[in-house]
Amino acid sequence: MLKRLRMSVIYGGNKSAEGAVIEPTNNARSWKSYEAVAKDIANAMERLGCRRINLVPDDMRLGEELKANNTHLAWLNTGGVQGLCSVAHAPAMLELFGIPYIGHDPMMAGILDSKHVFKRQLRSAGIATASFAIVLPEEGKYETSDDPVFENAFRGYEGPFIVKPVSGRASLNVIYCANRAEVGKAVEEVYGTTRNFVLVEQYLSGREYCVAIAGPIISRGGQLEHLGHPFAFSPLERVLDADEKIFTSMDVKPISGERARLLNRPEDAKVRAELEQLAHDVWNRIGIETLVRLDIRADENGKLHVLEANPKPDLKAPSANVTSLVAMGLPEFGMSYDDLILSVFADRMDMLLSQRRGKADRLMRLI
Repeated sequence: MLKRLRMSVIYGGNKSAEGAVIEPTNNARSWKSYEAVAKDIANAMERLGCRRINLVPDDMRLGEELKANNTHLAWLNTGGVQGLCSVAHAPAMLELFGIPYIGHDPMMAGILDSKHVFKRQLRSAGIATASFAIVLPEEGKYETSDDPVFENAFRGYEGPFIVKPVSGRASLNVIYCANRAEVGKAVEEVYGTTRNFVLVEQYLSGREYCVAIAGPIISRGGQLEHLGHPFAFSPLERVLDADEKIFTSMDVKPISGERARLLNRPEDAKVRAELEQLAHDVWNRIGIETLVRLDIRADENGKLHVLEANPKPDLKAPSANVTSLVAMGLPEFGMSYDDLILSVFADRMDMLLSQRRGKADRLMRLI
């Protein structure tokens, strides 16, 4: 199949490029092309035996490019171009085009990337998340005392708080507020940048963790196996500096071994087991179907709360000094970066061919 497959890896299109959009508009989600990581994915697929791979920008010409390339399968590595819920635009177009793809469906992509919607899903599923309020300060100056939604969410809680966009990446535009008096200005600042809903969240003072979870089919040394359950991996602690209240954006400080610590010591066994169980709960109760990374934080008593899910976790190929939070824990499972890429690919193929055969006719004909 790999020898005959024509794959397109899709990265974020630039709205400033000629022909990319009809009219440039606001970016509610901080934009990044992810083209470098798309190249990493394409290079790995080539090493695995895929001979025909194109890199394609996510913009209004996407359908024409996929048609011209006679694409059998697309791999989504884009956060979108512009507008609201941009991470859902490419999968929605692929559904329209009838092209099978690796990535979340449009609705799930929107849920996972919209922190306020995802947190509501967590609550309905009985999974702990930090208390929060949704704010839309369209009328100008914002005061917490004038907002019944804020008062109902926090009921006398005076802080600290975290203020952040409901859709974002890499901890950008995330502001720590020591008390209520600081929230209004922070809300106005985030809204001024995103022109979208703003999330105000209770600050949790405990340690911060991440864990990745993917489907049950994985590759070890190029050999596929079915685990019979979702694959939770790379449980780690994000290492905060003494003066850091929140993890600094990877755009400012790249991920290194000093910025994240794998939980593989004997004393980590309890929290590691809790993280893995939490990842399984989120996967099963929310209905996730492909790779995500969960960001989790403990409160002062050590209870874990899911903060958010990253629907497009960084799949950067590890190098000597820089890695990704997802790839850090692969050696423990006898897996390489290419194994990770093959795992995501093979698990999605199983999903498309066994459960959604009506949407994978192009792949069936190829086989």
